[in-house]
Amino acid sequence: MPRQARKRSSTGIYHIMLRGIDKRNIFLDNEDRMKFIEKIKKAMVVGKFEVFGYCFMDNHIHMLIKEDEEIGTSIKRITVGYVRWHNNKHERTGHLFQNRYMSESVETECYLLTVLRYIHQNPVKAGMVEKAEDYKWSSYKK
Repeated sequence: MPRQARKRSSTGIYHIMLRGIDKRNIFLDNEDRMKFIEKIKKAMVVGKFEVFGYCFMDNHIHMLIKEDEEIGTSIKRITVGYVRWHNNKHERTGHLFQNRYMSESVETECYLLTVLRYIHQNPVKAGMVEKAEDYKWSSYKK
């Protein structure tokens, strides 16, 4: 059965989710997280997209992005280089992310705020911190 086409957002804003293959960790240390941020910043220059919010959990990532180029191209710019670097550093091969990225279109300002709140509450719900502002690897305080 063929994959279903992604729903295009009329606003160009998407909630993007990337999960580690077999729910494995995609960030093994803080250097990994810093490298992922570096890859996002480089991709933003070329792809001219905006990141409204993010949260890096150990085995998955949430990002709220407004596309300029096609969203799949932007995600590819971020992930391909990171996976290559990660696999080399950790002496592993193969896929790092499970399937293709997941995305939800964000059509209203109200839903944008709901998604942003959800993204920043992830570490709280996971019991990693008591307050969202205490989690270093999200855009909450940035």
